[in-house]
Amino acid sequence: MKKSLIIVIICWLTVALRAQTEVFTDSLSLVGNASERYDSVYCADSLPYPENLRHRLDGLLQSPLLQRTQLGLMVFDLTADSCIYRFQERQTLRPASTMKLLTAITAIDQLGGNYQLRTRLSYTGTIANGTLNGTLWCVGGMDPMFDSDDLAAFVGSLRRLGVDTIRGRIVADRSFKEPELLGEGWCWDDDNPVLSPLLLNRKDDFLMEFVQVLRNDGVVADVLIGEDTAPATATSVCVRSHSIDQVLMKMMKDSDNLFAESMFFQVAAAEGQRPARASHARNAVKRMIQKVGLAPSNYKIADGSGLSLYNYVSAELETRLLRYAWRNPEIYKYLGPVLPIAGVDGTLKNRMLKTNAAGNVMAKTGTLTAISSLAGYCTAANGHQLAFCIINQGVLRNQDGRDFQDQVCQALVNPDVPKAPEVPETPPAPRKKKKKR
Repeated sequence: MKKSLIIVIICWLTVALRAQTEVFTDSLSLVGNASERYDSVYCADSLPYPENLRHRLDGLLQSPLLQRTQLGLMVFDLTADSCIYRFQERQTLRPASTMKLLTAITAIDQLGGNYQLRTRLSYTGTIANGTLNGTLWCVGGMDPMFDSDDLAAFVGSLRRLGVDTIRGRIVADRSFKEPELLGEGWCWDDDNPVLSPLLLNRKDDFLMEFVQVLRNDGVVADVLIGEDTAPATATSVCVRSHSIDQVLMKMMKDSDNLFAESMFFQVAAAEGQRPARASHARNAVKRMIQKVGLAPSNYKIADGSGLSLYNYVSAELETRLLRYAWRNPEIYKYLGPVLPIAGVDGTLKNRMLKTNAAGNVMAKTGTLTAISSLAGYCTAANGHQLAFCIINQGVLRNQDGRDFQDQVCQALVNPDVPKAPEVPETPPAPRKKKKKR
């Protein structure tokens, strides 16, 4: 018991010293030996919140991984509205796919939860005796969910107008966005999505497939195909749409880059200029950065998915955005349900299994070569809601970064930790039997 009491006293003295000054160093010394690590864990478990959490995180920062890599870390107590831990939180690092958090929060804030992504079929010319003489316009709105069922609906809408023959043109209107098909700073050898505003099943072969589906349905298509901008006077035949929450679900749960870039350009299009440009979306994200109280000039925004090597953000920025979303119910009600859940679904399905973090941590993952990141929400043992961001850069094995992040999350939710063994009391000396007299 004396040893345990001494350990607790030492811990309280450490906390008192930390209250006087909070110093974070870039160079960290390794924990000495197993008994010291054990005492550190027991010490943390003996402290009140949030000192126990800080002590655990201090222990994790002793990892040899952090002697050869960079880390940005911030933990914010949303319930208490205060930062409870920070380490190089303002260092600009590449976010990988946690960049999708910036895109999602900006999109929900700017577009609203009722926003729809639309693809339209219209025509100019005349319809007589089952024949359309004129032009069919396929107007893209960069909906990444447009698929074969939607294309069949286009054909069905023509059939309902009595059209069985088309003489003229079928034209793709791709004026929704700028013509570039790749994002700024994307590597040529990555699995990059094609940024066309008129895709079918994620592929850029809309017109050829449309003509084939028409003919398969018995429609005579005596047409030329091309690309142009539809006139405002064109008559609408069919509009297919998908809601913002449908797009966000796959964008965040599965970390889908095409869906993220599509949302990025929806934000750009909301600026009111055509064609929508990536620079328009960047300006919207920068306004969001200003809204959370930071200077946009301190960061570099290149794309909406995190594929670009030109993105540079900080743990502080992502944590502030998460706080902003949590404090705005109209944003959080769309963001919360689409975040992967540890041990349950999305890109966190196989992480933190059989720990207290499983089913608790909701966060966006990020992975690029030598970059691993995680940012989101969790609930501490006392019921407080936390927002956090962890960015590991320079990790040659991304699994090392993921392991570190999982340990941080387990510390945040106050996982089971080893308890100090109870020191048995020294048994009393056996009493000498009194001699009978």
